[in-house]
Amino acid sequence: MKENKMNTLFGVVFLLCSSWMNNGCTDEKNNGTPVPPPPVVEVDHIELYVTSTEDVRGQKNQGLRLQEDMVASGYDDSFQTLRIDQNQVYQEMDGFGYTLTGGSALHINNMSAANKSALLEELFGREDGQIGVNYLRVSIGASDLDVAPFSYSDVEDETLSNFTIAKDQENLIPVLKEIVAINPSIKILATPWSPPTWMKSNNEYKGGSLLASHYAVYADYFVKYLEAYKTEGITIDAITIQNEPLHPGNVPSLLMESDEMANFIASHLGPKFQEAGLETKIITYDHNADRPDYPINIINSEANQYISGSAFHLYGGDISALSSVKTADPSKGIYFTEQWVGGNEDFGGALMWHFENMFIGAPRNWSKTVLEWNLAANSSLEPHTDGGCTECLGALTIDGNSVDRNVAYYTVGHASKFIPTGSFRIKSNNMGDLPNVAFVTPNNKYVVLLMNNSDAQKKFNLKITGTEETYIISIPAQSVGTMVYDGNKKA
Repeated sequence: MKENKMNTLFGVVFLLCSSWMNNGCTDEKNNGTPVPPPPVVEVDHIELYVTSTEDVRGQKNQGLRLQEDMVASGYDDSFQTLRIDQNQVYQEMDGFGYTLTGGSALHINNMSAANKSALLEELFGREDGQIGVNYLRVSIGASDLDVAPFSYSDVEDETLSNFTIAKDQENLIPVLKEIVAINPSIKILATPWSPPTWMKSNNEYKGGSLLASHYAVYADYFVKYLEAYKTEGITIDAITIQNEPLHPGNVPSLLMESDEMANFIASHLGPKFQEAGLETKIITYDHNADRPDYPINIINSEANQYISGSAFHLYGGDISALSSVKTADPSKGIYFTEQWVGGNEDFGGALMWHFENMFIGAPRNWSKTVLEWNLAANSSLEPHTDGGCTECLGALTIDGNSVDRNVAYYTVGHASKFIPTGSFRIKSNNMGDLPNVAFVTPNNKYVVLLMNNSDAQKKFNLKITGTEETYIISIPAQSVGTMVYDGNKKA
């Protein structure tokens, strides 16, 4: 969607509302050249884009449809009212996106130059027919969606003189460079699945623990990684210490308890980042919402001075747990960094669950990011390591130059297309089977992610604090939507 380039600044003072604990949490096949979503058609003040559970995987342009004749001026007492209060402002949003796994990069990089360019523009550009992805997660070394596990220092050497990112230079870095050229401000989070095996208690990629005797050299490993990527022209905005530290059964993986992570950060990683002059954020945990005690233990440790926040997945627990971690230290950020879609999942079921829990639920519980796992796989759900995920459906299915857009393409697109980095969440009320979350963008647009959980079309009133107008909005049954109110167009 083309942004209306205004020279005026939005006049809200972006402060956390003093009543945040009460109001800010849970109250609130197609072939050949990739086919983009339909172009944005400008209407007067409000646009509504919808993806329905009836939109099926692989069909062209079935999601992110601009709904015509679904907005009218007026008010009806028999409808619920969505009230947006731009004066109550919560967290700043970093962005919405995916994990660009090694396998994802492999498939994208193997496309023809023209098709690859068109696909990356569609994903990361902000023009009509593009979805504006503004946040990515990458792996430090291999994830389980690489062909095989690897690290940047596979032979034991305490000086790390053999450190090399040559594996990343095959596919991941070339793709990242094209992405950065399209969106120079994209934020990137980097996460290790395992340290080099010689730093671990079992000397294997699967499981084991980081040896305390190697904490210092592992901290150096992180510094070398960030500096090597900087040399490539790629800035890593943040790192997490370990992907799923309480799940040592993946390939690669590592078991790291909270006291171990806290000690590693406080005694080694944090000080070494400071010594190297690195501004990369350090984010803890990066695992399920069923263990908020893990990040809270780190918040209550000496590591707190070095950390910027905590990251979560939702394979266990409830999304509201993110707010309890925010309460433990309101100065720290909350990040939602991973959720997979299974290859056999129903499109509609996955659409509704992900949208409600992640794209609405996570921001309502203070998350600055919402990331789907993984950007791309082929139709055989490959590659993956021997022992890695065999059922992970990419947001895209890429077979040569053939691209299918799957459910996670649309869930992310509903947010990233309309909510740029630097937007803020603002207050909106809960409406039962019409869950929602609202944002204000840097150029004075109000964006609401909403959904209709019922089996019938729903109508509701819209009222924005500080404006006199009211509107009646219609959203189809069993659908997710993005509503955009353009304050710049309203005289």
